[in-house]
Amino acid sequence: MAASTAAGKQRIPKVAKVKNKAPAEVQITAEQLLREAKERELELLPPPPQQKITDEEELNDYKLRKRKTFEDNIRKNRTVISNWIKYAQWEESLKEIQRARSIYERALDVDYRNITLWLKYAEMEMKNRQVNHARNIWDRAITTLPRVNQFWYKYTYMEEMLGNVPGARQVFERWMEWQPEEQAWHSYINFELRYKEVERARTIYERFVLVHPDVKNWIKYARFEEKHAYFAHARKVYERAVEFFGDEHMDEHLYVAFARFEENQKEFERVRVIYKYALDRIPKHEAQELFKNYTIFEKKFGDRRGIEDIIVSKRRFQYEEEVKANPHNYDAWFDYLRLVESDAEAETVREVYERAIANVPPIPEKRHWKRYIYLWINYALYEELEAKDPERTRQVYRATLELIPHKKFTFAKMWLYYAQFEIRQKNLPFARRALGTAIGKCPKNKLFKGYIELELQLREFDRCRKLYEKFLEFGPENCTSWIKFAELETILGDIDRARAIYELAISQPRLDMPEVLWKSYIDFEIEQEETERTRNLYRQLLQRTQHVKVWISFAQFELSSGKEGSITKCRQIYEEANKTMRNCEEKEERLMLLESWRSFEDEFGTASDKERVDKLMPEKVKKRRKVQADDGSDAGWEEYYDYIFPEDAANQPNLKLLAMAKLWKKQQQEKEAAEQDPDKDINESES
Repeated sequence: MAASTAAGKQRIPKVAKVKNKAPAEVQITAEQLLREAKERELELLPPPPQQKITDEEELNDYKLRKRKTFEDNIRKNRTVISNWIKYAQWEESLKEIQRARSIYERALDVDYRNITLWLKYAEMEMKNRQVNHARNIWDRAITTLPRVNQFWYKYTYMEEMLGNVPGARQVFERWMEWQPEEQAWHSYINFELRYKEVERARTIYERFVLVHPDVKNWIKYARFEEKHAYFAHARKVYERAVEFFGDEHMDEHLYVAFARFEENQKEFERVRVIYKYALDRIPKHEAQELFKNYTIFEKKFGDRRGIEDIIVSKRRFQYEEEVKANPHNYDAWFDYLRLVESDAEAETVREVYERAIANVPPIPEKRHWKRYIYLWINYALYEELEAKDPERTRQVYRATLELIPHKKFTFAKMWLYYAQFEIRQKNLPFARRALGTAIGKCPKNKLFKGYIELELQLREFDRCRKLYEKFLEFGPENCTSWIKFAELETILGDIDRARAIYELAISQPRLDMPEVLWKSYIDFEIEQEETERTRNLYRQLLQRTQHVKVWISFAQFELSSGKEGSITKCRQIYEEANKTMRNCEEKEERLMLLESWRSFEDEFGTASDKERVDKLMPEKVKKRRKVQADDGSDAGWEEYYDYIFPEDAANQPNLKLLAMAKLWKKQQQEKEAAEQDPDKDINESES
């Protein structure tokens, strides 16, 4: 045993170890190997010799060999059906029909679910005109595999080709019991129509639309009736289809087909009713085709009013969908209301308005109410201007004012619109009461201004005074209110009262626009030609602010006073201003003052005055400074322009030293240039 093992080990060849694993210099691809094999024809086998069978014995021998080959192939793998079919077709070619049948039957025992096997078996019988055998095979096939439609088609076609119409009908009936796909029903219907059996076809359609209850099948049924001129039947089919699908499963294609049928019958009113019925019930996004066809129909057969109705209906449907998706989309409500106002009765418009205003913003914040409040305003304006119903308008305004949470915010425009409405209705007490309530509940600048404007138009000046007093108690920092109050008193001719108002105004600790108030007071005193008072006002203002514009305005006032010595006084003010503004950090303002002074001297001064001002004008110097970023880090350098005034330079010795250094540097540069020039001249002369 050990010896045999040793001998076995010796027989196994040793695998040589590859020492050099580097790739070969010449690489050969698989494609090259295949091409060489083809060129050399290494695998080409010579064709078998042709045989000529001369007698029956040779034929039987040939048959025996072929059958043995086929049987051997089948024995190797019984499940390869192609081997069985080749065997049976070979026997068929020898007219051995009985043997071929036997092979097909054996194959069916192996795999009765193979569709090709049944088809080849039945085709063989039909080729050899074995009709009853073929029927028997088809019967077995449709009994064994009833869901294979190909068997049923072939079977019915065979019976029809044989002229056996009742037999074909019987096969179709057996097929329909299995409730096959739609095409099978159409085949049955077409079969009956080929033999003019319209009544039978109608019966099949009745069963078909119940087995396959799709809209397209109902439409086909109705078109079948229409094609055969059964118009009443067709209409009934459409009506049954509408009833069958109901409101839950409505489809626009059914109604489009129904409407086209009625249009062909010239029943235009019926068409209009069908379209409107469908459009009222089908959602907008599912009714695009319906709208399109309705519009085309109205353009063809309707009047202008009908076309407008369909367009309005389409847009209304669209807006309904939008507001249903988001009830707080106030822009959609505005568009919807604009549409219904243009083409609807008052009750319909009111209904839409009531639906819109019912969507109160959920959060009591003014920014959420700004769009919403315009729904109420538009509602009130519609009732007043379009519906001509003052009582309903009043109810709308009052309902709005009750709804707004005045403790958190209010809308002055609503109070003012209501008051203006009551004035248009000649109910002045109601208007005053509304505005008085508004000022009491939620005082606002806009409310006071609106109320005062109203009383001014009515020439009720005492009421205006009282309102201004209330207004200034509410907002004493509002400069515009003080100015308007003083202007009112000025118009009424009460100058002392106006001056007292101005005095009271400038004594307020907080003002929103003090410069406007002071300017108005000064202009008032100038109009009254109170020069001394105006001068005092300027002095008071300069105690509070040293702004350059105040100085310039003061100087121009003195110049424009037209009195003796006005030019001298003006010059004195410019000098005083210049002295005062020496310590001012804003050098541009100081420059502005000097430019104004120079303009004045150019017009009214002497040459010495002009020279004096010119000596005060600053020098413009470019400088650099460090720039810091927001986080405090160094962001480099930037250039800027600075102004150096002669008066400041005289007080700063460092600037004098800098100027002297610049002068010395300039002199040095000129000296160097002069030294280089003689050398240049000598070279030129030599050349």
